[in-house]
Formats: sequence, structure tokens, C-alpha cells
Amino acid sequence: MSLVAQARRIAPLLAANCGEDDRRRRLSDSSWKLLLDGGFLRALQPGRFGGGEVPLLDFVDAMIEISRVSPSAGWVAGVIGVHPWQLALFNDKAQREMWDGDPTAMHSSSYNPTGKAEKVPGGYKLSGRWSFSSGCDHCRGVMLGALCGSREIGGNQVRDFRSFLLLSDQYRIDDNWHVAGLKGTGSKDIVVEDAFIPEYRTQSHLDYATNLPLPGQEVNQGPLYRLPWSVVFNMAIAVSALGSARGFVDAWIVATRDRKLGSGGRAADDALIQERIATATWYLDASITRVRADAIELWQMAEAREPVSMQQRAQVRWNMNRGCELVGQAVASLFRAASGRSIFLSDPIQRRFQDLQAALAHAYLTPDLLARAVGGMILGATKLEMVF
Repeated sequence: MSLVAQARRIAPLLAANCGEDDRRRRLSDSSWKLLLDGGFLRALQPGRFGGGEVPLLDFVDAMIEISRVSPSAGWVAGVIGVHPWQLALFNDKAQREMWDGDPTAMHSSSYNPTGKAEKVPGGYKLSGRWSFSSGCDHCRGVMLGALCGSREIGGNQVRDFRSFLLLSDQYRIDDNWHVAGLKGTGSKDIVVEDAFIPEYRTQSHLDYATNLPLPGQEVNQGPLYRLPWSVVFNMAIAVSALGSARGFVDAWIVATRDRKLGSGGRAADDALIQERIATATWYLDASITRVRADAIELWQMAEAREPVSMQQRAQVRWNMNRGCELVGQAVASLFRAASGRSIFLSDPIQRRFQDLQAALAHAYLTPDLLARAVGGMILGATKLEMVF
């Protein structure tokens, strides 16, 4: 069974769990098991550890389907699902440390460099607080982002942004996830106090950006592990947001089709409401089509061993993030045209709207810097915005 067919098979089960997931403020054990046993969390894990090692498009399509019925499950599946892929780029020792005992062990993340990293003999010391670590309660490790030192890239000194893999005994979870949207993701804070991270459990994102050879590629040689980190991570959260938007539109259509207006007519016969739903579905279909096309092109480049330039990365990320922005605006227009009942917390449209707003608030979905990078390329700007 394909990954997307599996997603459609478990969709009713995930949808039924949404209420419990929200009440727990994390995925229930049942929802997590559905994602793990269904192969979604391990879809991008190397086949040598029993992972799916599926083409990128298969992952994209499955995340859209899951997010359509359960935005929280789709968000966790998208974010957590990228981590085995990133770990596959690390030194093989780090991979085996995580998976030799149990290849189903997952780790969460928080890449925003809010903590402190210090270079020490043999590795690094980490301390501080990192936020928004989705799915952390079910994980046995965490990937944290931090800045340490700088390197020269294209004649400019750039801060060295690194990922650090910590094991479960090196941090604690602060249960502070009390939010309006994506309640079931359990995106809590991670607190670290003077943890030592050996050199083999860290990797520079500047290496990702400049297409340098990565140690994990020596043992994981498939095309999946030749894709650029920034695009893969961005794509995972973008398609989760687009799938969530698809679910909102589904719920809005059900609520609107037979709705009576104050004038006595049907909402379905109102020209302005018809225009709103036509616009929303067009933006949604166009954005998903663009993401899928980019996933196919990236995969073809990976198979041909063609490096993805920084300019190409900026263009693909702009395509995704601008699409999400337009879809978000169209969904907001639909929400304004919904019944007054939609302000009730129990209303499915309200819940779906808040889930999408939470997803679109992710810093990596911001289109502004990407617009500058792409616009600068089009116009031949003297200095282009650097987007990794």
C-alpha cells in the first residue's frame, strides 16, 4: 500500500482522535501509534534501518492527506518525519547511537537558536531554553539549533548555525503548551543545562547551504539524502499547512452548502460567497500543484546528482511560502463569510481556522526575505538576499 493510500485509510481514526489530542495538548498514544505504525514518521528514514526511504513526493502527498483530517497529527508527522532524514546526513555513529537499540526511536526539534553553544574539546556545551518542540513527549531525543562562531561564505562572514542532537537524559521538557491552535502538537519548551554534545552529533547548516559533502551520505547514498535541508524542512511544514487549509475548506463547504441567509435565501446562491470559495479553492489547488511540481523537479535533480543552488532554493521556498500566504488570506475571507456560530470554540470551523493560523505563524513560512531574494534575482540586484 502506498503512503498516501495508507494516510487515507487511517484518516477516519485520526479525525476521531482530534478532540482527545487537543484536550491532552499533545498527540494521544493512539494517534502517535497510527503515525508510527503507518510508516509516516519513518518515511524518510534510511532503508538500512527499516525506514521507508520514500521519494519526496510520496511524503508530500501523505502529509497533505493527514493534515486534512487532523492538523495536529499532520504537523507532528511533517516535522518529526523530517528528523530521521536529517539524522541520516550525520556521522554514522550518531545514527547508530539513536537507532541501533530501537530503529523506531524518534526525536523532536527546535531550530530557532535561542540557547547558547560553546566550543569545547571534543564537541560543544549547550545551555538554554528552546521553544515549540512539536511531538517532544513521544520522542527520545531532540535536535536543537544554536549559533557558534562564524565562517566565510561568498566573501561574507556568516554566523555558523548548527544542529545539535541531544539524547533524552540531556534535557527536560517544560509543559507550557497552552495555545489556541495546533493544540494537539504538544510543542513544548526544551530546557538544557550545560550538556556536552560530541562533535559527531552536530552539523553545520552552512555545509547544507554550500552543498558540501556530508558524512551520512557515505552510508546513505540514495537520492533522498542529496536534497537540500532548508527546502525539505520548509516543504514539510508548508504541506502540513496546506493540508490543514484543505480541511478547513472541506468543513466550510459542509457548513455553508445548506446555510440560510438572513434574507431568506441560500448561501450557496449568493454570488459573493460563490466568488470566495472559488478563489480559495483555486489558490489551494494552485499552491499544492506548485509544491508537487517542485518536489518532482528536486527529486529529478537529486537522481541526476545536480546540486541545488542557493537561488533555486530561494525560488522553491518562495513558491511554497507565497502559496501558503495566499491560501491563508483566502481562508480568512471564507471565515469572515461564515455563520456567526463559527465564533464558538466547539465549532469545527473555529478549530480549523485557529489550527491554520498557528501553522502559518511558523517563522520558516514567512515569505518576506524570500521575496527579496527572488525579486533581487529577477531584477539583477547588486547584492542578493542570502537565504539558506
